[in-house]
Amino acid sequence: MPAHYFWGDDEFALQNAVKALRQSTLDEAWASFNYDVIPADVVNGPTLALNQAMTPPFGQGQRLVWLQNTGLGQRCPEELLSEFERTLPQLPETTVLLLTSTAKPDGRAKFTKFFKTQGEIREFATIPPWKTDQIRQQVVSAAQAKGVALESSTIDLLAAAVGSDTRQLYLELEKLALYWGANPQPIPPAVAAELVTVSTQTSLKLAQALQQGDTSTALGLVNDLLDRNEPALRIVATLVSQFRLWLWLKALIQAGVQSDAEIAAAAEVANPKRIYFLKQEVRSLSLTQLQRSLPLLLELESDLKQGRDERATLHTKVIELCRALRPGAT
Repeated sequence: MPAHYFWGDDEFALQNAVKALRQSTLDEAWASFNYDVIPADVVNGPTLALNQAMTPPFGQGQRLVWLQNTGLGQRCPEELLSEFERTLPQLPETTVLLLTSTAKPDGRAKFTKFFKTQGEIREFATIPPWKTDQIRQQVVSAAQAKGVALESSTIDLLAAAVGSDTRQLYLELEKLALYWGANPQPIPPAVAAELVTVSTQTSLKLAQALQQGDTSTALGLVNDLLDRNEPALRIVATLVSQFRLWLWLKALIQAGVQSDAEIAAAAEVANPKRIYFLKQEVRSLSLTQLQRSLPLLLELESDLKQGRDERATLHTKVIELCRALRPGAT
């Protein structure tokens, strides 16, 4: 397939895919002649990319044309859309056209609908930390890709240690592969525990500490997250998502919804079996406590976006949240 659209905020995974596409497309001896990278700020970049894509490669191998950080998936003028509609069906087999973007292409847009008929659209979005099943599957896929055999418990350990950080995951797998060498046995968790760097005092653990009103643990987790360069706004985004889920769940339970399947569908939880555990998490919280938590989190987000000191601001709001969510608080 000569046309590709890679999108997502997982830069490491996306860049790995670009590297693989480059290796499969270009003859390295002729790469300097046949590899065109067009940054987003180039005037008439999309038109230039199409023109280059129609140019035959020089020497051996194919031509790779990469239009970086494009916004065509969100907005594409009619005139430019017409250019793509004329050109993409005529792309020579000797050319691969690649578009990349951090933003998800709008599935309703004419450009996206057309591109799907002519090429491949692949997602490289960071897995939210609460989607533990997907994170675990990512560990399984990465280990298989690198030829590293892991015991089931080792997979769980890695998923908990690195979370959705694909860069860290591949670094840890390389470390384990180097240490384990040619040993054909799956790597046990005891070995991984000694070698793997725990890079995620996760924001979900922070949410759980807040939910329990455990101020000292919550403050310690904040410090650990910031010390590991976790962006403050990403921490808050996870907290907001988790607390919204808890609030929605508590409201449904209080409204008398009995079926876990119904609750899962309403709360947009993919696995209904997870509802049982979520119910345990909100058992000690009142609906009022959860309703009061969200304004505090939104205030926190606003303060951070206004440029206030991250550590001090997070500490202040964490203390307020723990006080509001402590058992017995009204």
